[in-house]
Amino acid sequence: MPVLVCGSLAFDTIMTFEGRFAEQILPSQLHILNVSFLVPGLRREYGGCAGNIAYGLRQLGSEAVPLAMLGQDDGAEYLERMRSLGVDTRHVSLTSASYTAQAMIMTDRDNNQITAFHPGAMSSAHENPVPQRDDIAVAIISPDGREAMLSHAQQLHDAGVPFVFDPGQGLPMFNGDELKHFIQLASWVTLNDYEAQMLCDRTGLTLDAIAAQVRGLIVTLAAEGCDVWEGSAPKVRVPGVAATEVVDPTGCGDAFRAALLHGLEQGWPLARCAELGNRLGALKIASRGGQNYTL
Repeated sequence: MPVLVCGSLAFDTIMTFEGRFAEQILPSQLHILNVSFLVPGLRREYGGCAGNIAYGLRQLGSEAVPLAMLGQDDGAEYLERMRSLGVDTRHVSLTSASYTAQAMIMTDRDNNQITAFHPGAMSSAHENPVPQRDDIAVAIISPDGREAMLSHAQQLHDAGVPFVFDPGQGLPMFNGDELKHFIQLASWVTLNDYEAQMLCDRTGLTLDAIAAQVRGLIVTLAAEGCDVWEGSAPKVRVPGVAATEVVDPTGCGDAFRAALLHGLEQGWPLARCAELGNRLGALKIASRGGQNYTL
């Protein structure tokens, strides 16, 4: 059955800095920060959470239905690419009022990243409501426009569609009460370890308390794997998978999300979903861009 992917579609401009950010930034001078990074490597890729997740779902053989907005620049080109991959694009809208979202991502030699993001058409994503379909098995609320994330979560809950709440880099847009409401509406919550600490700080809830309110909670730990809470079972650690080569971390989280959704649609236990997520993330990090790896 189809998986609804609520999130951004964007073009990623990915730059490679051959040094380390930590060696260029003086902690004592952060109040007058003025740095410049020489980036010999630069390329443009298809990206955005919804696009990357849909790509991963198609690699795994699942039906992907993105709910997203594209802009006036090369939005039609992105739309055609998704169709060529077998992605259902009926619920992707084009707007002439703004550009497609743009992410400028700079990665250093330790795979630390600095990202600047222009939301563009993504800011209008709330104008594209959750479709009234009876065939959607599961959905995800991934980083998107603020109003879109709030409204789509409520619409999915009202329609009885189980969904994953994975706010990612969009988490700072919401206060504690809003985040608590997302948790109440969601069936599963996934975050990385940094986001998990922020969610706990803003809501005043522990991870165990969050896990008690949903079917499952996953906290990813990069190469260490992830911690999984499901039902009343105690937390388990799902080990990471060693990558054959570490090339580019851009889109690794989205590859994990795709595997998670694929497993949930199949009715797998959450730990098995996480195992596949770790494998797909390790595969993705060995290739450049968010949509260039293959199974």
